[in-house]
Amino acid sequence: MSEDTHKYRELTRTVGAGLANLRKSTPEVMKGFADLSRAATASGVLDAKTKELIALALRVAARCDPCIGFHAKALVKLGATRQEVDEVMGVTTYMGGGPSLMYATNAITAFDEFARAAAAAKT
Repeated sequence: MSEDTHKYRELTRTVGAGLANLRKSTPEVMKGFADLSRAATASGVLDAKTKELIALALRVAARCDPCIGFHAKALVKLGATRQEVDEVMGVTTYMGGGPSLMYATNAITAFDEFARAAAAAKT
């Protein structure tokens, strides 16, 4: 396995540790953000998976690798397929051009990495 095999898993762990520190130092801010996140991603007219696909597209457009990792991980847990992610990345590339195309490859790499880890955990 190459060292890139766990890039997004390691990135989300590292950023997660930093977020834990922020939860300690600014608990009300972090609670407010967590509450907003839960409310925004809860199933409603749009289901949670659709909302996560939108979030992934927005994070690709914003070029936020840690965000891409967190949303790819969430999509695996929600049962998204690689084809769904690929199609969303197609729209993201259409709307964002070349820079979004470059980060779309990161999103697919992250999704595949978390999907492999989830499949391995089941065996």
